[in-house]
Amino acid sequence: MSHFAQVRRVPGDPILGLMEAFRADPSPAKLDLGVGVYKDAQGLTPIPQAVKLAEQGLLDSETSKSYVGGHGDPLFTARLAELVFGAASPLLGEQRAAASQTPGGTGALRLAADFIGHCLPGRGIWLSDPTWPIHETLFAEAGLRVGHYPYVGADNRLDVEAMLVALGQLPPGDVVLLHACCHNPTGFDLSQDDWRRVLEVVKARELLPLIDFAYQGFGDGLEQDAWAVRLFAEALPELLVTSSCSKNFGLYRERTGALLVCAETPDKLLDVRSQLASIARNLWSTPPAHGAAVVATILADDALRILWQDELERMRLRVASLRLGLVEALQPFGLAERFAHIGVQRGMFSYTGLTPRQVQRLRDEFSVYLVGSGRANVAGLDAGRLDQLAQAIATVCAD
Repeated sequence: MSHFAQVRRVPGDPILGLMEAFRADPSPAKLDLGVGVYKDAQGLTPIPQAVKLAEQGLLDSETSKSYVGGHGDPLFTARLAELVFGAASPLLGEQRAAASQTPGGTGALRLAADFIGHCLPGRGIWLSDPTWPIHETLFAEAGLRVGHYPYVGADNRLDVEAMLVALGQLPPGDVVLLHACCHNPTGFDLSQDDWRRVLEVVKARELLPLIDFAYQGFGDGLEQDAWAVRLFAEALPELLVTSSCSKNFGLYRERTGALLVCAETPDKLLDVRSQLASIARNLWSTPPAHGAAVVATILADDALRILWQDELERMRLRVASLRLGLVEALQPFGLAERFAHIGVQRGMFSYTGLTPRQVQRLRDEFSVYLVGSGRANVAGLDAGRLDQLAQAIATVCAD
C-alpha cells in the first residue's frame, strides 16, 4: 500500500520559478525584473547599514533566545504601530489600536484571513483586478469567498470610476482589500481625492477595509505613504492593516511583519486580539524574534532611525530615477509616450503593458525576465543597462 499514491504534483509558484530560470540562464546580459526585491547598482539586495548596526548591538546585548509572546515583541509592535498610524495618533493614546507580530506581511494577511473566516463568517473579500497573486490563493485557502473590483482597465490605466461603481455594489459588511501605496502589481496609486471618495463608499456600504501596507517609504516617503491608512483609521471605527518590514528594512528572509487592528473601544480591541492570539497559536505559535528585535532597536534609537530613514529615502529616489530613466531611454525608439505611465507609477513594480507574447520574447531573445502579466520589478533595473533594456523592448514591440 502506498500512502502517497494519490498525491499529485502541482505547478510551482510562477515568480519563484522565474527566479530559478534566471539563475540557470548563462547569458551575461540577463536581467531579473521578476522577483520583488530591491537591488542596488551592483545587482545585490543590500542589508541596510542601520540593520547591521542594530544586529551588532543585539549580538552583544541579547541574553536569551526564549519565545516571544503570542503578539510578538511588545517594543516592536508598539513602535511599528506608531510608524503606521503616527506617534501622536489618538487611536494609540485611547488604546483602540494595536499590532500583532507575524511572519512577514504574508503571515499578517493569512492571520487576517483566518480571523475573518473564524470571527466574521459569511463575509466575502474583494480584491483589486489585478492584485498580488498570493492574495488570490491565500484568502481562498482560508475558505473565504473571493471577488474582484476593477482597478486597471484594458488600456493599462487606473480606472477609479469603475472601481467606485463596483465598490458601491458590494454586499454590506463584506471586506475590501486596498493597497495603501505602491500597488502590487501595477504601480498605479490612488490620489488623495480618490481615497476620500473610496472612503465615502466604504462608509455608505458599511464595508470593512483591510489595507495591505507592504511598501511604506517606497512611494512618496514614510509619512506620505501612510496618509490613506491614517485617513481611514481616523474616519472609521474598525480597520485591519497588514504591515511588512521586508522591503523598507531589507529584512526579506527574516519574515517580519504585523497585523494592526483598530476597534471602536479598548475592550473590543482586547476581544479581537484574544482571537488573533488563539488563531496564531495554531498557525505558527509565536513569531520569529530576530527581525522584530532589529526593527524595534532601530525605531527606538534616534541615530539608527535617522540612518535608516536616509537609507530608505535613497532607495526610494533610486527607484524613481530608474523609472524616469527607462522612459527617457525609450525616447529614441518613439516609445516614451507609450510607456510614460512607468514614470508616474510608484514603488517597486510597474504594469508595463507588455503582452505575454512580448514578455516571452524578452526572455527567449534577450534574457530579460518579467512576470507573464507584464509586471516588472523596476527596483531590479541597472541604470547602466537602461539602453539595453529599451532596445529589447523596442524590438519586441515592433511586430
